[in-house]
Amino acid sequence: MKKIFLAILITIFTAGLFVQASDLVIESKSQSYEEKENKLKFEGDVKVSVDDLRVVGDKADVTMDKNQKLDTATFYDKPYAYEVKKNKKREVKANILKLSLITKVVKAQGDTQSIVFDGKTPVVVINADEQEYDTKSGIMTATGAVTILYKDLETFSNKAKVRTDKSGDLKDIELVGNARIKQQSNDSYADKFYYDANTKVLTAVGNTTSNAMMEDGTKLVLKSNRQEYIQDKNVFNASGSVRVWYQDYYAAGPKIAIYPNKEGKPNEVYFVGRSSITQGVRTIYADRIKMTMNPKDFHADGNTRTVIKNIGSGSSNDSNDGGIGLGL
Repeated sequence: MKKIFLAILITIFTAGLFVQASDLVIESKSQSYEEKENKLKFEGDVKVSVDDLRVVGDKADVTMDKNQKLDTATFYDKPYAYEVKKNKKREVKANILKLSLITKVVKAQGDTQSIVFDGKTPVVVINADEQEYDTKSGIMTATGAVTILYKDLETFSNKAKVRTDKSGDLKDIELVGNARIKQQSNDSYADKFYYDANTKVLTAVGNTTSNAMMEDGTKLVLKSNRQEYIQDKNVFNASGSVRVWYQDYYAAGPKIAIYPNKEGKPNEVYFVGRSSITQGVRTIYADRIKMTMNPKDFHADGNTRTVIKNIGSGSSNDSNDGGIGLGL
């Protein structure tokens, strides 16, 4: 989860297409109006422009309301929509694209893909079964096999939602359902990821698992009910059935905090509440445990208790039970 949305948060919410009140211009090889359906139909090299938005395709229709005002423009057969502002370009591809001229909602359906370009370089790529952007509420929602790609960062989820304020600045973002975040050799899993742009805190909830590669190539595995990454402090918190695996260490407790070393790698793990740490046949129980990866050691204090398993497994001629005694 470390530094996990930092690069895409500024750009991902702009993948939606902005449609504001203005003239709608439609060009095509043929146009027709069917009074029964109350639709304008366009076929052949259809080109549509609204403000900075452009849509091209082979077929489209526009429904009218009772007052003969334009309602919804629907484009068929894999249309292509794009918007260019300064050096930024945003494009959307889908099997069907719908633009509501009343609610100001843009909906892409079927094999949808949104790409944000900085010049000619793609910055963010979003794939999903459906994508919808509400320009009034500032909410972009992607559903169905959602993937988000930014450089070496990938996210996977059943649903993704991004909220922005009236100025277009990010408010929050969430991944819901079988969510996964992958960055190089590190990855995290949860039922839900949520990032608050105001507090700069990334939270994972439900069946959370984080895998972090250490500098020596070994893996730190963290499982819990809830995990939290505080961006400003570069600190992890986890709570609820916390379990940690690192080399031959296995530690468990109700709550932990993980602090990084100078290189930003997880290094110090503090267990709070009655916890335990196991190494081989030895298990230490304590109210507080500190575990470090470099150097690899731990310290336990507060009502400590040590249990060593199978210490009396040897044989003895003087004892029927084969255990340790005083020869009585």
